[in-house]
Amino acid sequence: MKRIAIMIFAVLGITAWSFGQNKPAASSSTTQTATGQAAAPAGKRPPQAKTQPEFDAYKAAAAITDPAAQEKAADDFAAKFPDSELRALIFKTVMHSYQQANNADKMLAMSQKVLTFDPDDPEALLGVAQVLAERTRDTDLDKDQRIAEARKDAERALLTVETDIPTAGQPQDRIDAFKGFMKSEAYAILGTLDFNAKSWAVAEENLKKSIDVFPQQPDPIAVFRLSVALDMQNKYPDALKYANQAVDLTKAGTNAGDAARKEKDRLVQLIGGISEPPAK
Repeated sequence: MKRIAIMIFAVLGITAWSFGQNKPAASSSTTQTATGQAAAPAGKRPPQAKTQPEFDAYKAAAAITDPAAQEKAADDFAAKFPDSELRALIFKTVMHSYQQANNADKMLAMSQKVLTFDPDDPEALLGVAQVLAERTRDTDLDKDQRIAEARKDAERALLTVETDIPTAGQPQDRIDAFKGFMKSEAYAILGTLDFNAKSWAVAEENLKKSIDVFPQQPDPIAVFRLSVALDMQNKYPDALKYANQAVDLTKAGTNAGDAARKEKDRLVQLIGGISEPPAK
């Protein structure tokens, strides 16, 4: 799997509002706001429990670390509280757990589950799009439908990341980081779809957007694919620039690391043994 989106889940400090409170439960984000960091203007609030038992059940399910057990607890929670605002949030927690466990099939299923409660949730949209983009094969009978769904969901996420995330009381820099990361993922997925279709110029455009929109954490696979897309267009110096970056972002002995190093070696030979592109 690619970058773990759960780290951004923590960036915003998104959590449920506990029953009877008028503000989000204490978190690192609220602490920083209290110490003088400017909060964003009032926006969408986090989901809220209607009763204390509902909130307690949510917390218990979210605290489970085994993904399968957590999924069962989420199913039980949804059955017990069928109108809870927290259903999407608990299944998104399970989605992240399966992503960390590198279980793509279950991540896809949980992402789709979240979308039954919130069809505009950008993380769930990207969860579906990422798995479909990375796991669809030419031999799949529903290949065209899977690719179309991945593209639609990634493009939708680019819109809903502006409208469907809780921003009330959150510091603006955390909101910006979350949005940047989500947009980077969306463009990486679109670039992957273009890359797999050998649409090199369009892949170049989307993969560059993925890197540029969140430069503090570029996706190593997106960087590598950008290098190859440039290579396929005979843009060798620029391709080498990104091949070098992909090497820096990966480890030798891994699939991504070895592919990046092979691409770099190929480009070095093509442009006459220069290990860095000439200065412009």
